[in-house]
Amino acid sequence: MLQALSDILGQTSLFELSLVWAVVVFAAVMRAFTGFGFALTAVPVFALFMPPSQAVVLSASLTLAVSLLTVKTYWGQYPLKPMAPMVALAAVGTATGAAILTSISPTQFKLAIGISVIVACLGLTFYRPSRQRGSTLLSSITGLCSGVLNGAFAIPGPPVIIYAMAAEPEPSRSRALLMIFFLFSAVVGLVSYAVAGFINPSSLWLFLLAFPAMYLGDKLGYRLFRRFGTAMYRRVALSVLFAVGLSITANALL
Repeated sequence: MLQALSDILGQTSLFELSLVWAVVVFAAVMRAFTGFGFALTAVPVFALFMPPSQAVVLSASLTLAVSLLTVKTYWGQYPLKPMAPMVALAAVGTATGAAILTSISPTQFKLAIGISVIVACLGLTFYRPSRQRGSTLLSSITGLCSGVLNGAFAIPGPPVIIYAMAAEPEPSRSRALLMIFFLFSAVVGLVSYAVAGFINPSSLWLFLLAFPAMYLGDKLGYRLFRRFGTAMYRRVALSVLFAVGLSITANALL
C-alpha cells in the first residue's frame, strides 16, 4: 500500500496534483449545483495524468462517496419506482462498456472521451426538448445508453441529462433524478471495474488524495444551488466543458 502511494507521488508533480485538485473542486461544484457535470469535466483531465482504468475508477469512487455523504439533499425528491427500468438497463450497459474499456488504448480513450464531451456540449447547447413526462421505453433506452458510457468512460451523463431536461421541468426534481441515477451508476460502475481488475492499491490512494477537494466543491456547489438555483449555470458550465473537450481531443490527436 505504501509503495503504491510512493509511486503516485513520484510520478506526479505538485503542479499536476494541484491541477487535479482544482478540477475536482470545479467539477464537484457543478455536480452539486445542477446534478450533473462531474465526470464530464473530471475524467478528461484525469486521463491526462493516469491510465484510463484509473481515471474511471477515481471518478466513480468520488461520485459514490460524495453521493452517499450528501444523500439527504436529494433523496425523496424524485420517486424511485419510475427509475427502475432505467437503472436496470444501465447496469447491463455498464458491464458492456467496461468490457469495451479493456480493449482500447489510452490515446483512443482520450480521443473518444474528448469527442463525447464536445458532442454532449453541442447537444445540450442547441437541443431544447419538449416538456413531457418520460415513458418506460424512453427511460429504458436512456439507461442502456448511459450505462455503456458509464462503463467505458465513467461518463453516464449525456443521455440521462437530456432525458431529465425533457421529462422534468422542475429544477429540484430534475437535479434529484440525476443525482439518484448517478449514485446507482457509480455503484454498478465500481462493481464492473472490480470484476475487470481495474481497482488496486493506487486506486485507494488516488481517492484519498482527491476526496477533500470533492467534498469542498460539493459544499460550495450546494450553497450556490440553494441561493441561485440553475439560473447562472448553463452558459458558463457548457463553455468550460466545451473547452475541456477540445483540449483533450487535441491532446489525443497531437
